[in-house]
Amino acid sequence: MTVPARRLERTVAWILKNIDVVIAAGVALTIGFLDIFGDVVTSDVASGATLVVLGALALGSIVERVRQPAAIQEAMAGTRRALEDLTMVRSLSGNEVGEALRAARQHTNLWYFKGGTGTYLRAVTLPQCVATAREQRSQLNMKIDIINPDDERICQAYARFRQMFANRSSTGHAGHWTTDRVRKESYATVLAACWYQRRLTTLDIAVHLSSAVPTLRFDLSESCLIITQDDTSRVNLLVRREQPLYDYYVTELHQSREQALVVPMRVEAPLGEEPTVDEARGLFEALQLPLPRAFTDSDIGEIIVKALHAEDPYRR
Repeated sequence: MTVPARRLERTVAWILKNIDVVIAAGVALTIGFLDIFGDVVTSDVASGATLVVLGALALGSIVERVRQPAAIQEAMAGTRRALEDLTMVRSLSGNEVGEALRAARQHTNLWYFKGGTGTYLRAVTLPQCVATAREQRSQLNMKIDIINPDDERICQAYARFRQMFANRSSTGHAGHWTTDRVRKESYATVLAACWYQRRLTTLDIAVHLSSAVPTLRFDLSESCLIITQDDTSRVNLLVRREQPLYDYYVTELHQSREQALVVPMRVEAPLGEEPTVDEARGLFEALQLPLPRAFTDSDIGEIIVKALHAEDPYRR
């Protein structure tokens, strides 16, 4: 075969291989020249030509995908993995929060909490996790990070924060938040932790008292992390354990506890099935977290009720 013939063969092969580009370029150049050098091309023709060009390019894209099946399969696999990752972080609203917390409690030997005063933790999470661990005769590791009830300044700041969302809360449990209430709720969580520790030998529980106002609540189990907040206009989040964000927050929560005051839980102080006011006073003294002198017996009785008979704040 002569050199010109080989060149012609290569040219024809290239045109056939890139027919989509040739068609698109030919149509575009033809319409462009006619539009520049005369009023021959109407707007309808120009629009149609545009569609022809786009169609040719789309055809070329499809042909290219057929030519490279391995590449397109790899791209699809990457897209699928990305979509699967997105499903690991999802928003929660309304009853979905309670359902997510219930599911997280079903199969877990650990629970880390960080938040304000731990009302839901005290009312639902702690007693139900303890009940499950007792039934299964398993170890339960709980770490609780709440605001320090002995820090009046931080309690006052948290009360203001909670009151911001109390009036527009749709859960019906907000009530009126005051510094006094914040302190009692926080003391009640400490008391509840001590009470349950005495009644389950396999419960390893730690309480940390923070001097910073939390704006979010974190509940972390072996399967997921659930992030909730009091502002009902914003979404709550669920993060599966497989997500990197889960591990990030494990570290974040650990660092938060490292900067908080640790309550010495294992102290010698009597605490009956229904603690008395004197037992409660004695316990907090032993914990080096004495109750305010202004607290009356009625105030301490209220703390005891909040500790052991708290109502589920999400129940309607």
